[in-house]
Amino acid sequence: MAKCAVCGKGVHFGNNVSHSHRRSNRIWHSNIKRVKCKVNGAAKRMYVCTRCLRSGAVERA
Repeated sequence: MAKCAVCGKGVHFGNNVSHSHRRSNRIWHSNIKRVKCKVNGAAKRMYVCTRCLRSGAVERA
């Protein structure tokens, strides 16, 4: 679900690094919104990242 339908951007994985340099796993979630878009002339709900919305990669319905 947390994946952009246009560019495929999803979660990213990495490490929390404390002051003493101990590491633990963490996740960065992409800024993904559920929006109504025009697809082949019809309105359809899709999950789209805000970068694609801002750049005009999808047309909102």
